[in-house]
Amino acid sequence: MSFDPIVPVGGVAGYRLLVRTETTQRAVFDRQPEIARDVAYFQENIAKVTSAEQLVADRRLLTVALGAFGLGDEIDKKAFIRKILAEGTENREALANKFVDPRYGEIAKAFGFGNLAGARTGDPGFSERITDAYRVRAFEIAVGEQDESLRLALNFRRDIGKFANANDPVSTAWLSALGDQPVRAVLEGAFNLPAGFSQLDVDRQREELQRVALRDFGSKSMAVFNDPENVDKAINRYLIRKSIENGPSASTPGMAALSLLQGAVGPSAAQNLLLSNLG
Repeated sequence: MSFDPIVPVGGVAGYRLLVRTETTQRAVFDRQPEIARDVAYFQENIAKVTSAEQLVADRRLLTVALGAFGLGDEIDKKAFIRKILAEGTENREALANKFVDPRYGEIAKAFGFGNLAGARTGDPGFSERITDAYRVRAFEIAVGEQDESLRLALNFRRDIGKFANANDPVSTAWLSALGDQPVRAVLEGAFNLPAGFSQLDVDRQREELQRVALRDFGSKSMAVFNDPENVDKAINRYLIRKSIENGPSASTPGMAALSLLQGAVGPSAAQNLLLSNLG
């Protein structure tokens, strides 16, 4: 039996409801047979894998590995993924290091096949870290099938910290964030950037992000997103802009029913009713 996350309304209200109920929703989602089987298979078999070739040859293992890094859409690009993994990240000329998108470097470094220390697949806690990340992203994908803006909001909340804590949060971190399409989408919306923004020279894009960050968050540094209040502020701005672009929130599936429910029993009781449907 499959479980679809309960997302009765979009926008800021939907995000807040999702955050309040996500622990329970994630627990139910993770118990789905397909997710549970994939996780169990990965945990039982990944330590036996010592090369990129072996990983790519096992589609079930590769599904979890790619999914954990948000690269599930690359599942059929076997030669490309094998090269990314086999070359590692320690050589400056490695393929993973040539992409602005940080996810390729992250997966290559995590598995370690092409690095000096070799495969990390047998390290203590490795399989748990990968499967935890896989479950988180699988839940977000399921949310996105109902409301893509909420998926991006959850992704931003999870991933923005790696840019906020980068070695150079004032300069190069902005460039890395621009290469991460889900994070970029939220930043563009939160900063109310025009449609033609992506056509600017990349240095101009960074300068504009720094300018708006200084104006609205008090600093040119991405370190401002170490503050959870600033993360929430950015997400709220993004969702408000998306709601405006998408038209009246009442058009969101489930919005009218939720509004009636909240009007009749109050927001807290409405939330409790939703939770009761989760088992």
